[in-house]
Amino acid sequence: MSLAPPVPVSQSSLRRVFADLRSERRAAAGVGYPPGETGFSMGRTRRFNARPLPVLLECHQRFGPIFTLRIFHGNIVFLIGPEANHYVTVSHADHFTWRDGHMGDLIPLLGDGLLTVDGEFHRRSRKAMLPAFGKERVAATLTQMQPEIDAALHGWNDGTRLDLSSFTRRLALRIAMRALFGLDPDGPLARDADAATQFEHALGFWATEYVMQILRGPRTPWARMQEARRRLDVIVYGEIHRRRRSGERGPDILSLLLDARDEDGSALDDRHIRDEVMTLLFAGHDTTTSTVAFLFHELARKRHEERALVDELDAALHHRAPTFAQLMGGALPRLDRVLDETLRLYPAAWIGPRQSARPFEFAGQRVGADVPVAYSSWASHHLPGVWGDPEAFRPDRFAPEARALLPKGAYIPFGGGSRTCIGMRFGQLEIKAITARILRDFTLEVASDGPLAIRQMPTIGPRDGLPVIVRAR
Repeated sequence: MSLAPPVPVSQSSLRRVFADLRSERRAAAGVGYPPGETGFSMGRTRRFNARPLPVLLECHQRFGPIFTLRIFHGNIVFLIGPEANHYVTVSHADHFTWRDGHMGDLIPLLGDGLLTVDGEFHRRSRKAMLPAFGKERVAATLTQMQPEIDAALHGWNDGTRLDLSSFTRRLALRIAMRALFGLDPDGPLARDADAATQFEHALGFWATEYVMQILRGPRTPWARMQEARRRLDVIVYGEIHRRRRSGERGPDILSLLLDARDEDGSALDDRHIRDEVMTLLFAGHDTTTSTVAFLFHELARKRHEERALVDELDAALHHRAPTFAQLMGGALPRLDRVLDETLRLYPAAWIGPRQSARPFEFAGQRVGADVPVAYSSWASHHLPGVWGDPEAFRPDRFAPEARALLPKGAYIPFGGGSRTCIGMRFGQLEIKAITARILRDFTLEVASDGPLAIRQMPTIGPRDGLPVIVRAR
């Protein structure tokens, strides 16, 4: 039997608000909510929208590992800490759904891809794509990454000024288009649509205040996001139709999806393929963008860590391009630790929104069914009881002997359980390749002395970019 796609989710913001309020009334009349801040407050809502980390850490300190926060119109139950992360992502993952929770808010842009579906549809979709993320397939993408990185760095000179976030966004999207999907980033469709800019416009919708996200109509954030989606769809659907007509295939995910057969032998339709491509293009470039920017921000503040990393790269690579085995096989432990510590401080996927599929109990608190629930890797990675001096950038936290002492669930930048990021290995390889190549020839100075402002849209990243000055080594 062919697997039917999920039931479409209403894109009416008011209908969603009313549905949330009805569910909240049922939950309040039943089990109720854990302690927390449950009264309506636009001040709290704006504060959470602008700087959620201190809000979550303060509530964790006051209420413990499970608490309730009213954000705009609705209560959300947060579970914070190693035990909470393991509970939600592994041991009791079947108690929660993704699509019915706030992860479903991404559906208007991404559609029904791996991030926004559950159950059997998710299992079969993930199974269809797993071969593209095997070790050999990912290793082969390095030969496509390195020319793109070299070309992007062409023209860098001592004193060059640039925004590292914008630079990396365009580079990472080019790599994702070419290495994951066999799309020509210089082809007429991609060039005319300017995919990097369209993604930035689309994701900006989730960076606006919650009140603005409700609005529909011309010139609203919603309208800008939908226009960006339309332009991105021109690229993706155009390539799907071209490949179907020509029969052209390659060692990429798009080819794999075009030829994939469901367990009953039926092919995937164009919409399903489009949604998976869009989801992986989003996940495959936005997380890399923010992580590279944060990594170099921290190295600029801790020059002794940068010197140790450069010494390791020089000794191991001798100014040659690294191999997959060197980047991913443990031959560069300092690079591994720098990346791990960057992802601890700034996990791109900072929150894991869910909805309870059934009643559950955690840390002595009972929660009913159909309640919005979320864990936060960002907050969990900043708990002083787990990470001494959590705000400090200390890569040696991830030395083997120190890592072995971490509690289960303490470190989850890529999620956990059956929903662990399918592209984790690809993302790690890409970030390491970009970092190693930049540090081969350059040092980056952060051009601003002010504190780094962070935005959520929906992954975290530098709110105002990361202006840097390039210095030749």
